[in-house]
Amino acid sequence: MINFQQVHKAYHVNGQAITALQPTDLNIARGEVFGIIGHSGAGKSTLLRLINRLEEPSGGRIDIDGEEVTALDANGLRGFRQQVGMIFQHFNLLSSKTVADNVALPLKLAGKLSGADLDKRVAQLLARVGLSDHAKKYPAQLSGGQKQRVGIARALATEPKILLCDEATSALDPQTTASVLQLLAEINRELNLTIVLITHEMDVIRRVCDRVAVMDAGVIVEQGPVADVFLHPQHSTTKRFVQESEHVDEQEQHDDFAHVAGRILRLTFQGESTYAPLLGTVARQTGVDYSILAGRIDRIKDTPYGQLTLALTGGDLEAAIACFAAADVHLEVLR
Repeated sequence: MINFQQVHKAYHVNGQAITALQPTDLNIARGEVFGIIGHSGAGKSTLLRLINRLEEPSGGRIDIDGEEVTALDANGLRGFRQQVGMIFQHFNLLSSKTVADNVALPLKLAGKLSGADLDKRVAQLLARVGLSDHAKKYPAQLSGGQKQRVGIARALATEPKILLCDEATSALDPQTTASVLQLLAEINRELNLTIVLITHEMDVIRRVCDRVAVMDAGVIVEQGPVADVFLHPQHSTTKRFVQESEHVDEQEQHDDFAHVAGRILRLTFQGESTYAPLLGTVARQTGVDYSILAGRIDRIKDTPYGQLTLALTGGDLEAAIACFAAADVHLEVLR
């Protein structure tokens, strides 16, 4: 659906070129939820806004659904943008218009519907985001979560192929964030809509995305399926995000483990293996004792996962390690 070929972007400030995005190749599949994560200044907003040419690339080629959008003139760009919805961090609603009028605005601008057909479409969109009872209210009368739902309804008005989310949950509390992410996941499934979202929160990526790209200083430093990147991070930037999301200080943890006796392993479970009684089975078969030093069990989108750090003592340690390696788990020997 989205293909970047050596796309780059530089801004000119006081006669100097400031590079926001290094030459980048990127492919985003039709119907997937693709996350882009990075700290402030990493280049993620620039990359997102290049997709619908809110930012003009300094070079490279962007193809959307087989069409080279970098070659579009002004008229072609207007038509293309009707296929791309966008949700903003701070909602960007018109305060002087009602909820219904905010949702109707892109339809009026596109000239696609009018009269009863327009009203029917707006009613359908508000029902889909759970705001049917708020059509006549104004943005100032809504909560943050309700405002973002209006933003989602507005972004869906022209039946886009792609939905861009620019830090769509960063202004919301955790509970509201969860409900908005659930809504986006439902929309993705129902409409087979390609969603690209940027965030600085790993938990947002974990909850809703299929694949993720990690950015640092205008470069995609790591990308892949969320489970692979989240559970087995390779780049230092990715590791930092994972540690922040888990509230783990790796150096402190290393210091704590320095006084623990035995072999230290990290086991990662995914899917049904998360619930298998593997530790007890291996302990009985090999005679080892184990201590759980750290652990988490949660979900990545719809897939359960678990990650345990163990200390093994006594018994046949090598046989225990071999049993873990043979099971449906990912094994790392930390010490």
